[in-house]
Parts: sequence; C-alpha cells; structure tokens
Amino acid sequence: MEHIDFGQVAKSYAKAREDIPVSLMDSLYVRGIFLDGKKVADIGCGTGALTRKIAMRKAAVTGVDPSKELLQQAAALNRSKNYNIPYLHGTSENTGLDDSQFDIVTVMRAWHWFDREKAIAEMKRILKAKGTLIVIDSGFLAGPSVVEKTFEVLTKYVSDGLKPAGAKAESSQRINGFPAEWFHEWQSNGFELRDFYKLNYNITFSQDTWVERVESISWLAGLEKDVRDKALKDLTESLSDQETFVIPHECNVCILRLQE
Repeated sequence: MEHIDFGQVAKSYAKAREDIPVSLMDSLYVRGIFLDGKKVADIGCGTGALTRKIAMRKAAVTGVDPSKELLQQAAALNRSKNYNIPYLHGTSENTGLDDSQFDIVTVMRAWHWFDREKAIAEMKRILKAKGTLIVIDSGFLAGPSVVEKTFEVLTKYVSDGLKPAGAKAESSQRINGFPAEWFHEWQSNGFELRDFYKLNYNITFSQDTWVERVESISWLAGLEKDVRDKALKDLTESLSDQETFVIPHECNVCILRLQE
C-alpha cells in the first residue's frame, strides 16, 4: 500500500485539520468514555488536533506520528495555545511507548494507513488490561456544488483517479465508511466492539480555507509540488464566483474494549 508523506503539506494540514466537532467529545462522554485523569495515546496524531481536544478534558495525552514535519506543526500550535503535550516520532507499528501504560488509545483519520496486523499488536501492547481503543474517521461529504467542482478539478491532476485513501481503496464493502474487514480483525484479536456511531456536522469555509483543506488531503499530498501547486491554482480559479461555502461532514466513531 502506498504511503503518503503528509509532511509535504504540513502547513496546510495544520490549518485545515482543526475541524474536530465539539459533538465528538460530548458523544464519547455520554457513552462513558471519561478522559479526566486518564492516560491516553493518540496514534497518527498529525498536527495534534485531537490531542488538544483530549488535553482540554484533563487527560494526560501523548501524541505519536511518523512525520517530523507534522509534529513540528503540532508543537508550534501547542505553544500558541498554551498546551504542554509530549509528542514522539514513531509509527503505529512501533510507537516507542511503554507496555501496558495507557487507559485509552485513539486513532483519528489514520487507521487506513497502518499495517493493521502489526498496529493491532502494538495497541494491545501499550494498552492496560481492559483498555479502550477508539478509532475515528471524518471527512466532507459529496453533493455540494463546491465539492463536485473540486472533484472535477482534481480528477485532471490525480493520474490514478480519486480512489479512497489507503486501505479503504482495497475494500469492497464499507460500513459507515469503515471497511467491513476491520471489525473482524479487531474482534478476532481480542477487541470487543462496544459502540459504533455516526455524527453529522457542518463547517463553513472561505475560498482560502477550503483550498487549504483540499491541499491537506491524500490526493494532493501525494503529488509533486509543481503539479500540486498547479492543481490548487486551477481550483482557486474555478471557485472564484463564491466567497464562503457550508460543507456537510460526517464523523464515524468506533469504540472497542480490550478483552484480554
């Protein structure tokens, strides 16, 4: 499976991925996921958007990501927002974290990039007995004219088509966006499915913030810089007749509990 270097678009990623809805954290709380005082590892943390939401709720959270550029952006955002969250350069398969130390492991917008067999083993290693794994995905929905126009432009530049990201492209059946085989993999490795649900929310973008968001997605991050710049210029020109857009998003959350 191809790996995308999101470090190439780290600045846009930092600006565009702060869009985690308040309803996500509230939805965890009402399902009995209490973060106050808990030790949490956020794997594939990127620029730290979820780690900051978790820290706001008084958890001791550590972020891990393979991209040094994204971690540099995370640290800069933390300084500007007065957070003191530790980040480690590591992967989902080799986090560098200690055994059996974490009450909760979170993964947001990243499970589809992992070597899942090795990642599951690593999650089991770092979680405490009966620990909780929360896998989250979110993204904008097709339908609005600005999204359709964006797809039209990107299709001209992404040579192998606008396929789903990472392992999602390999799956023939998805449930709320999650490949069906993931559920079997989790359960056969000792993770019991406790809850699985969907949240819908809207985000308002200006033309500039929408273009930044598009630059941060894997289709663009995987392009050479000159091709990416040309695509973004083309996109900006195609959107010149609108100043702001309200884009519907969907957030899917899977809560799993380690049984061993």
